[in-house]
Amino acid sequence: MREELVGMGILLVFIGMILIFVGMMSFAVRGGEGKTEVRGGGVVLIGPFPIVFGSDAQSVKTVLLLTLLLILVVYLLFYRGWAR
Repeated sequence: MREELVGMGILLVFIGMILIFVGMMSFAVRGGEGKTEVRGGGVVLIGPFPIVFGSDAQSVKTVLLLTLLLILVVYLLFYRGWAR
């Protein structure tokens, strides 16, 4: 089962790189015209306590939701035994 998880992790990294490349190419094809707005956020997990930051309220809400989803996935994988 561990080999499958490693394989899935590597696959997700490659999919992420492909998505970044496609996004860069679609921006380059348009010539970079138009006004773009950059928003972002992040989270630092120290134990069970998340420290959430972001450039606007919507980014913070999105990052907080993704953090809760990550905590749920970690709980299911490691404490419910789904990763064995």
